[in-house]
Amino acid sequence: MDEIANPKSQTARPLAVNDAVNTVQTTMDNFLSAANVDAVYGTPIREGGNIIIPAAEVLSIAGFGLGSGSGPSGPEEKERPGGGGGGGGGGHVLSRPVAAIVISPAGVRVEPIVDVTKIALAGLTTLGFMAAMLSRMRNVKPPKF
Repeated sequence: MDEIANPKSQTARPLAVNDAVNTVQTTMDNFLSAANVDAVYGTPIREGGNIIIPAAEVLSIAGFGLGSGSGPSGPEEKERPGGGGGGGGGGHVLSRPVAAIVISPAGVRVEPIVDVTKIALAGLTTLGFMAAMLSRMRNVKPPKF
């Protein structure tokens, strides 16, 4: 364990950085376990003479921070120095189906899974931006000389 020593006294106190590092390591392990092959490829489904394997896209986003510090806890030199340490983090794991792998007696094929809602929202967003730009272009006033 790390220690901070006060040069004016021969006492040392433990610094709680290891606890924060352990928390970050545990959280990072959880995020990495979400992106394993079991999360990407689902359990094969047997249907007649066919085997269907679902496939997904997995995205793991994480952020972390650590900090520690020390300083005098009061105006007198005889008092023990103050200090602290800590850490924090957060993140999110996203997944969505992207394809189904079909294995049949005729061969193997990959059937993409199309998300119609996302395509519709992208189209509506594009139309909205186009309408806004056309409106701005129509309202431009000629320069005055």
